[in-house]
Amino acid sequence: MNWFCPTRSLGIHQPRGACRPRRVLRRGAHTVEFALILPVLLLMVTGSIELARMHMIHNSASNAAYEGARRGAVPGATASQAREAAENLLLAIGIHNPTIAVDPASIQDSTETVTVTVSVPLNDNAWLTPLFTKNKLIVQSCSLTRELVQP
Repeated sequence: MNWFCPTRSLGIHQPRGACRPRRVLRRGAHTVEFALILPVLLLMVTGSIELARMHMIHNSASNAAYEGARRGAVPGATASQAREAAENLLLAIGIHNPTIAVDPASIQDSTETVTVTVSVPLNDNAWLTPLFTKNKLIVQSCSLTRELVQP
């Protein structure tokens, strides 16, 4: 055991138990250090989880916009089918209250491009308290050229 007794090295006799091991002298230091570090650690873990969720929502919104535009680009597709394709992808991941807009609102045979825009509010989709992403909105858009059928 690592003993700390400065008077012993000087040859001064101390009563029994006067010199204690070093670890006993630091008994309260661990508690104080833990109390100071715990809030910082919890803030970092919470922020990391929320940031990871935000990136997952960003990628999912981008993928949903692409899938919706891809569905709307095929011959005979409608705007509601494109919106439904994007919405199904977001629902499978567990994203709540997305706003999906298809431009043009009515896809005709003469329509050249289809644009799908997906907006996801982060307040409704955070796993933890939306401390870092409060009142933020992720907006992703994708435009694809339609496949035109030659007569």
